Amino acid sequence: MDTTITEKGQVTIPVAVRRALGLKPRDRVRVEYDAERGVATLRPAPSRIADIYGAVTPRQRPEDFTARRAEFEDGIADDAMQRP
Repeated sequence: MDTTITEKGQVTIPVAVRRALGLKPRDRVRVEYDAERGVATLRPAPSRIADIYGAVTPRQRPEDFTARRAEFEDGIADDAMQRP
């Protein structure tokens, strides 16, 4: 499949390729270039959220986000009260 590069360096990814890679509008893609072979590859970029998922161990399961929010807001209020 051929596509054209615009003056801004943009290309349209053909629909067949988007479907095959499961790409949707606003998805991020990774372009890798192998200089030795002169080949560029395009693949879905890994999710940044997936990279950090599980980095923080919850205090309890299921996590009580309402309580965590209240603790956060109390901490902010305490900090504000201590400022001169």
